[in-house]
Amino acid sequence: MGPVGLYTHIQANNVRSALLLIGFPVLLTGLIWALTVGLMGAGVLPSTGSIPGDLARATQLLVVSLPLAVLVSAVWFAIAYYANQTIIDLATGARPVQRQDEPGLYNLLENLAISRGMKTPTLRIIETDALNAFATGLNERQYSITVTRGLMRALDKAELEAVLAHELTHVINRDCRTMVIAAVFAGIITLLAEMMVRGMRFGAVGSRAGRNKGAGLLLLIAFAAGAIGYGLAILIRMALSRSREFVADAGAVELTKNPDAMISALRKISGRAHIAAPDSVRAMFLDDGKDDSLDLFATHPPISKRIDALVRYAGGRDLPLIEPPTATGPWG
Repeated sequence: MGPVGLYTHIQANNVRSALLLIGFPVLLTGLIWALTVGLMGAGVLPSTGSIPGDLARATQLLVVSLPLAVLVSAVWFAIAYYANQTIIDLATGARPVQRQDEPGLYNLLENLAISRGMKTPTLRIIETDALNAFATGLNERQYSITVTRGLMRALDKAELEAVLAHELTHVINRDCRTMVIAAVFAGIITLLAEMMVRGMRFGAVGSRAGRNKGAGLLLLIAFAAGAIGYGLAILIRMALSRSREFVADAGAVELTKNPDAMISALRKISGRAHIAAPDSVRAMFLDDGKDDSLDLFATHPPISKRIDALVRYAGGRDLPLIEPPTATGPWG
C-alpha cells in the first residue's frame, strides 16, 4: 500500500533516500574487490595460481584497501566542504545579494526561515532568463538559496514563495549534504572504474598475466562486476536526487500551506529551466531543464509526476496557467 497523505508521502521518500544512500558504501566495497580481481588477472598483482584462490585473496585484501578508499573519500569530502560554493558560483554565474538589493525576495525568504526558527540563508541571483533555483551549503554558515532573474520575473508572489520554500526544505532536510556525499561516492566509484580499465590495459601485457591460466576469466569477472557497480552508482545517485525533489515539493506545501502555488510554479518552469552548467550542478536545480520524460538516468522526476504527487497527496489543483500581466514581474 502506497502513501495516502502528505506526511506519509514525505516519510516514504525519506526511507527510500536512506536505503539508496546505504547502497554507495556497499558498491564501493564491491568495486574495490572487482578492481583487485582485475589487477590479478592483468598480472599487476601476484596471482595464487587458481581462480578460487585469487577470489579469496581479493576478499582478504579488502582489509587493506578499504581504509585507503576511506582516506581518499575523506580528502574528497574536505575539498567539497570548503570549495563547494565557489565551484558552483563559477559554474553558474551566481552572485550574492543583500536585503537592500532585493528587499521583496529577501523578505519572503526571511519570513519562511523565521517560521522554522532558523537563520536566513544567503541569497544569490543568476542573471539569466531561465526559470530555476537551487539550494547549496553544508552547514549553517554556508547555506544559500539561488534564484534566476527569469524566475523572479515570471512568478507571482505566492509562486515565488513556494519555490523558496521548496529550496528551504532542501536546506532543512540537509539534502545539499546528502547530494554532496552521493556525488563524492559516485566520483570515487568512477575513479576506481577508470583505474580498473587502465590497470588492466597496461598490466595485461606483463609476464605474470601470461602465467595465470585463469587470467581471462578473472578479467571477465572484474569487468562485469565493475560495469554493474558503475552503472548502479549512477542509478542510485539519480534515484536519490529524484526522491529528494518529491520531498522538497511536499515540504514547500508544509511551509506555505499552498499546494496550488507550487503546482503553478512548476507549470511555468517546465520547458524554461535550462541553464548551462555541469551535470553535477544541474542535479541541484529546481528542474534540470531536460525533457519531461521518465528516465532512470534523470536527476529530476518529470514535472508532470511532481504535479500529480502534489494533487494526490497535498490536495492541490492543477489549474490553467495565468501568466503575470507584465514582463518585469513584482521583483524587478
